[in-house]
Amino acid sequence: MAKMKVRYEGDIRTFAEHLLSGKTLITDGPPDNHGKGEAFSPTDLMCTSLACCQLSIMGIVAKREGIAIEGLWVDVEKIMQANPRRVAEIRIIYHSPEGLKITAKQKAMLENAAKTCPVGLSLSTDIKQHIEFDFQTI
Repeated sequence: MAKMKVRYEGDIRTFAEHLLSGKTLITDGPPDNHGKGEAFSPTDLMCTSLACCQLSIMGIVAKREGIAIEGLWVDVEKIMQANPRRVAEIRIIYHSPEGLKITAKQKAMLENAAKTCPVGLSLSTDIKQHIEFDFQTI
């Protein structure tokens, strides 16, 4: 069980602490919603959490299968809907690091790992998850 503490700082800013590790982060509202945009917004964190979770689950599979995916990176884009204001779509594009060579079977395992991560499975099916993999196979 993970425990966190979150405090409202004012001006649409929060301060969060992960109690086990002591690590902290702040969030700001985006400029188009009364915030300063000086940090991740809560919805930015949600989209980023999806990518981080996918990479983590892919990392578990890669470690088990002996695939070196260090340096794998993603672009994350959040698409908001106006009424009601919510995340409508998350676009994630995976990019291979230089020299990554995987088989079609390994690519399929990594893609499946990404698409079955706990964050992705926890999000509403109303949120479109558009995921692309720019992997070269051997």
